[in-house]
Amino acid sequence: MAFWSSVGEGEAIAEPKRKYRWLAYLGGIQPWVCKKVTKPEFEVTESAHQYLNHTFYYPGRVQWSTVTFTLADPQQPDMAQTFWNGLTNAGYHPPENAGDTTTISKAGATGQLGKVRIVQLGATDPAIGAGGGTGAAGPGGDPVVEEWVLYNAWVKKVSFGDLDYTSDDMVEVSVEVRYDYAKLNKDGPFGNKDSLVVGDVITEFS
Repeated sequence: MAFWSSVGEGEAIAEPKRKYRWLAYLGGIQPWVCKKVTKPEFEVTESAHQYLNHTFYYPGRVQWSTVTFTLADPQQPDMAQTFWNGLTNAGYHPPENAGDTTTISKAGATGQLGKVRIVQLGATDPAIGAGGGTGAAGPGGDPVVEEWVLYNAWVKKVSFGDLDYTSDDMVEVSVEVRYDYAKLNKDGPFGNKDSLVVGDVITEFS
C-alpha cells in the first residue's frame, strides 16, 4: 500500500492513528496507571412502522455505551483503595449503623471523576523539529489528534482482579464507567489550557 509511505511534492506522509499512543485522564489518577481503555460507542435506537408487507424504520434516541478502563494496581498509588474511597465518598456506607441513611447520589458519584478524557496522540513530525523523530515525545511533545470527553461520568462497576500462585503478572483493576454523553474534539479544560484542539501538543501529564 504505497499511499501510506510515499508522498508527492508538498504532501505529508500518511500517518495512521496507533493503539499505543494515548493518555487517559480518569479523575485524579495518573495516566501511566492506565493500561487499556475502550473508546466511547453510541447506538441510535429505532422505531418500526409497518404498512402492508413493508417495514419502514425511523431513528430514535442516541444511547451511549459504557467504557472500560484497565488499570495497573501498584502499592502506591493504590488503585483498589482509590476506588473504595470513591465509592464511600459518593455516598455508600457499609450497613454497620442502623441510623446511617446515607445513599449514593449522582452528584456524589460524578464528583469522583469529573470530566473523563481519552486522548489520542499522533507522531511528532521531525520536519517541525519537535521531538527529533517520528513518535518521539521531545521538547514539543506529540500532537493531539483526537480527544474524547465523557460528561457526567460515574463508576458503574469495579473488578479488583484475581490472585494466582502460578502467575507473576501485575494485579489489575477493571473499571466500567457510565456517562450521559460524550463529545469528540470539543471543549473543556486540559491541563492549564482553556481548551484542547486537534494539533495541540502534550508536554507533560496534567
